[in-house]
Amino acid sequence: MSNNSTYAVEAHDLVKVFPRGKVRALDGVSLHVEEGTILGLLGPNGAGKTTAVRILSTILNPDSGRASILGHDVVKEAQTVRQIIGLAGQYAAVDENLTGRENIRMVGRLSHMSWKASGVRATELLENFGLSDAGDRVLKTYSGGMRRRLDLAAALVARPPVLFLDEPTTGLDPQSRQDLWVVIENLVARNIIVVDHGRVIAEGTPAELKANLGTSVVSITLSDDETVQKAAGLVASLSDKEPTIDHNVVELTVENGPQVGAEVLRTLDAAGVSIAGLALREPSLDDVFLSLTGHKSEVEAEGEAAAESKKGKPKHARARGPESDADGRDAA
Repeated sequence: MSNNSTYAVEAHDLVKVFPRGKVRALDGVSLHVEEGTILGLLGPNGAGKTTAVRILSTILNPDSGRASILGHDVVKEAQTVRQIIGLAGQYAAVDENLTGRENIRMVGRLSHMSWKASGVRATELLENFGLSDAGDRVLKTYSGGMRRRLDLAAALVARPPVLFLDEPTTGLDPQSRQDLWVVIENLVARNIIVVDHGRVIAEGTPAELKANLGTSVVSITLSDDETVQKAAGLVASLSDKEPTIDHNVVELTVENGPQVGAEVLRTLDAAGVSIAGLALREPSLDDVFLSLTGHKSEVEAEGEAAAESKKGKPKHARARGPESDADGRDAA
């Protein structure tokens, strides 16, 4: 690829197959990411997200297709690519026996920064990520959210023009997740690509993707699970999109929420179907994901499992997705 590329990240028809598990992890993924933007890859466990990140960050080679970072081919110019990217994996790659400041200085020194420059950079990043007060504490005393912020800070030590974050909010509580996204969103604007079964199925800004669904979501909570299918059938004609069902909740995406909500009440009441609640809200990215793929995003599914666990209910084991690397480890 030419070094005159106008994109920070380019990928064309990436294919990756793991022969051991007979898994086609990527099946012709193409994407273009402009400089100064955030691109989010959404997809369920096994969709190919981590495989795509590993190829773009030179950890894996594609079986076919090509990709470049700022015009540099990820296979032919892998060493150059490694020098211009930052990478934060699914789990914080930090040393628990060092302080926050020492962790960042270590990364700086490994990036060939001087002792003085790495110290200055550590102070800057600790302040930017709200860790100044904890900078001289060992990481054993850090919360999960603090460790994740430090890991992101470490990935930015050398001021890379391209930064890859692999599931940056994994394992964080809702407040820590929100705090981390605030930090990330302050960097640049956002764009999203939805990946499922190794293919790109949708792309756009969050606002664009949500606008394609409708302006409102009508959420109907049924009194019991037995009436869910009946209720869904009765209200299906009130939206031009298929209703979604989650346990005892039926949801419709519509243009006129208040009007449809009133019609839902009349329709179900006339059919003798009792409801436990009805609510109107704006569409979320999880609604987008559910509409496009037919199932929830991995983040939302994990959040619900955690909530069930806190209630004392058994947490369902999450089946390994179809994507595994050559060693059999989960790669999504």
